[in-house]
Amino acid sequence: MLTDMVGYSSLTQRDEKLALELAREQEEIVRPILGAFGGRAVKSLGDGLLVEFASALDAVRCSLEIQSAVKRRNSDCEGEPISLRIGVHLGDVVHRDEDVYGDAVNIVARIEPHADHGGVCVSQQVYDQVYNKLAVSFQSIGTPELKNIDVAIQLYRITQASSHPVADDRAAQRASDERIRRIVVLPFANLSPDPSDEYFADGMTEELIERLAHIKGLRVIARTTAMHYKNTAETAAEIGRSLRVGMAVECSVRKAGNRVRITAQLIDTSSEEHLWSSRYDRELDDVFAIQDDIAGQITSAISDLLSGADEEVTLAATRGERDTSDMQAYTLFLQGRRLLAQPGNEHAALRFFEEAIARDSGLARARVGRATCYEVLGSSGFLPYHDTLAMARAELEAALAINETIEEAHSELAIIMLGEDDLAGAEREARRAIELNASFADPYRTLAQLLAGEGNIDEAVRQLEEAYRLDPLDVNVIAFLGRLYFYAGRATEALEHWERTESLVEFRTNTHRAEYYLGLGDHEAAEESLRRAERIHPDSNWAIMLRGFLAVRGGDPKMVRSCIEVLDRAGSSTAFLAGFVQLARGDMDAFWESMDRADGMHALPLLELMYSPLLEPARADPRYRDLMQRHRARATPTTSDS
Repeated sequence: MLTDMVGYSSLTQRDEKLALELAREQEEIVRPILGAFGGRAVKSLGDGLLVEFASALDAVRCSLEIQSAVKRRNSDCEGEPISLRIGVHLGDVVHRDEDVYGDAVNIVARIEPHADHGGVCVSQQVYDQVYNKLAVSFQSIGTPELKNIDVAIQLYRITQASSHPVADDRAAQRASDERIRRIVVLPFANLSPDPSDEYFADGMTEELIERLAHIKGLRVIARTTAMHYKNTAETAAEIGRSLRVGMAVECSVRKAGNRVRITAQLIDTSSEEHLWSSRYDRELDDVFAIQDDIAGQITSAISDLLSGADEEVTLAATRGERDTSDMQAYTLFLQGRRLLAQPGNEHAALRFFEEAIARDSGLARARVGRATCYEVLGSSGFLPYHDTLAMARAELEAALAINETIEEAHSELAIIMLGEDDLAGAEREARRAIELNASFADPYRTLAQLLAGEGNIDEAVRQLEEAYRLDPLDVNVIAFLGRLYFYAGRATEALEHWERTESLVEFRTNTHRAEYYLGLGDHEAAEESLRRAERIHPDSNWAIMLRGFLAVRGGDPKMVRSCIEVLDRAGSSTAFLAGFVQLARGDMDAFWESMDRADGMHALPLLELMYSPLLEPARADPRYRDLMQRHRARATPTTSDS
């Protein structure tokens, strides 16, 4: 921890005696507080102190108490006020001759100036240790450049501290309850003698996630993110910090013939204490009862930890229902779902779903899986688009006729309705999916798209941020959130998000960043980002469109013509991209013809039209208003429009 008096140098020049007196007084305030939190003053810097602590939590608590004490002194004193900035960082140091040395000392000296006057600024390393243990709020200020520090470090200012921050027990309890309510089910370890039974372990992971997601009051990390930790060496504590969850479920499964053995345990990620564990050794037919029992035991254990101030956590009984009595149909369904989660395996997944339905036509979730395969294969161009979407919709409606409480069916139907410009239907189905399972990330993404298309982009960002909290490793959520920050005019957040998540969605991050820099007129930065994207997917129509834009700006008509020719041959879902390049070279008529065709095919790039800086000239054209009016008149309005 490093403290520093604001304005000390200028005060010294104006009144050296007063400056020295205030420096002495601030030490008299600070030093007794250090002892209360186990701090050791390494050395005095004249107008501040360098202090060492055994823990990051003690350092931050001490910092907050110091600022409270200084505030009380200023309110009681009519003389010159004292204003301190405090920086806190966590890192290794070298002890020598009662002093400390190392990068951590240099870094905290660069962090401290970023604190507000009378405030505290902490590094990401400190934030990870304390964010859920104090009754304060943290405001990210991104990764500002720190002089002579090569590594980028996320910084946070502490805000909204009470006058006695370490004593606000009720707020601390609420923060603790919120942490306890966030849970991740880690992938089941497969202990079966047959390695091909891996699908069963993954299936049990998904089934338990679904069971827990229907428990009122819990927030369960989604499958996409949870499966990222398959075979991980990370500890429960490390995973808890990464995902900001208080609870982790660890399980293993051994399947042999018609017998199954499942072990399960609930772990507090902050202490790594095992709160509950059990082992089940039963017939395979009992697997549904095992899932229900595990969910019930976990619910009971978590309920016991809550303060009682919030509503009671209770199981949603509708999900305990067994949806098939044919275990072979069930295992075929699990095999199909595992393949569906692996991009490129939709054809193989479809075959398993069809076999499951052939054995049990009432297995509604297998119909949802088949519908999802149709939607993905149609959208990717592997099957006729409109025909497969109609088939997908029929499967979803059949599934919901069997069981109306399947949130995946409502969510998938919302996506199809959005593609058909049935906005009211899409909103209705997305909200129903969230009503059934508030931990399901997909419908939040659909709502975000609907809201942004209505012009309510701030609410769209909020919905997508909720999806990101639930599924922080879903590449579609990650990519869309960065772009929404950009379109909402929140450039700093967009740039920070892109930098933080680029390794997960490198191609889309760089195409979105190229679009951002093109909008600023920074062609060099746009070129750099586009080249990164082209190294990954050189034949992508989005990359070709951006190359055409840069060619227009760079005066390369041959490249412009080449890009337009390629894009004119694109499929219906991206046929509008040629129009973007036409707009860049000033051919407004060709652009609007392209948009009219796209609208007729339910492929109008609505968000780009409304928000992209590349299409700003089009928004000044009267045809923009005409097209938007025609589009919205033809599209069924959402309930928020009516």
